[in-house]
Amino acid sequence: MRISTLLSYAGGFREAAEEVVALEKAGLDVVWVPEAYSFDAPSAMGYLAARTERVTIASGIMPVYTRTPTLLAMTAAGIDYLSDGRCMLGIGASGPQVMEGFHGIPYKAPVAHIREAIEICRMVWRREKVEYSGEHYEIPLSKNKGTGLGKPLKLINHPVRDDIPICVAALGPQSVAMTAEIADAWLPAFFMAEGADDIWGKALAEGKAKRDPNRAPLEVFAGGGVAIGKGMEPLRNRARPQIALYVGGMGAKEKNFYNQIFRKNGYEKEAEVIQELFLAGRKDEAEAAIPDEYLAKASLIGDEGFVTERLHALKEAGVNALNVSLFGDSREERIRQCEKLRNLVDAM
Repeated sequence: MRISTLLSYAGGFREAAEEVVALEKAGLDVVWVPEAYSFDAPSAMGYLAARTERVTIASGIMPVYTRTPTLLAMTAAGIDYLSDGRCMLGIGASGPQVMEGFHGIPYKAPVAHIREAIEICRMVWRREKVEYSGEHYEIPLSKNKGTGLGKPLKLINHPVRDDIPICVAALGPQSVAMTAEIADAWLPAFFMAEGADDIWGKALAEGKAKRDPNRAPLEVFAGGGVAIGKGMEPLRNRARPQIALYVGGMGAKEKNFYNQIFRKNGYEKEAEVIQELFLAGRKDEAEAAIPDEYLAKASLIGDEGFVTERLHALKEAGVNALNVSLFGDSREERIRQCEKLRNLVDAM
């Protein structure tokens, strides 16, 4: 299993990059660079390309609506060049509150947009002249939509790779099926081993049945917080604010994808309570309403025996790569946790 983590630069970007350099030596394989409505991801990815040697640098996640597919491809090819072939293009749809509220772009047909973007990206990386007529993207633009002067072009530079890995952040059945069919990796949210098959099993099977047999198996990233050792269990509570934010307040009440997944994991009543409390401004109470059982099952926090059991449960649920948050009050402690996890994973 590869080990990945999300770049957190709340304490400063240069400091976060230095930590990635140290984590790389401790066994980290992939770093996700977030975007949301913060600084853009590619700038940070380019910086990390210069500071690291081995780790895969992945956008985690760039919204597909905010860039043309050709620009997505150009960006990934550029970072792949800077990093000597260590880029992974992570894309997703984000949500209507961010797309329409921050970017002023209509949020519609997310699955179709992502599928077409992936097809176009791969054309660009193969240095084909891009000619594409889809439901949402037309390249070159026809005369009735523009000047009519556009002509098919191909990427000037020769990419390091003609097939850069693409990861999709997907939650709904249609998007998960599409991901399993054509993407290289899947980044789900609120993945719990015990409920995964009931939530996503059918969609994954549907997509894999259509998958090109020449493409490598889908890499599935999941895991949770990591704190390995005796007496670590109270650290599970550190996940409460983020879970409450996503389950309770991420998106409109009727369009909160994370809340829906939490419900499908078997916590329907709790999801309702968390959302009501969070939207009412009672965030502490929303955090307290998150079940202890969920915090345990959705984490890798506990003694070595507990963490090993959770790793096997994830593996049995189809997870073949880890996405984790390394807990520790200092850089040194987080590095030690990465080393501990690396050792447990390698011993499986």
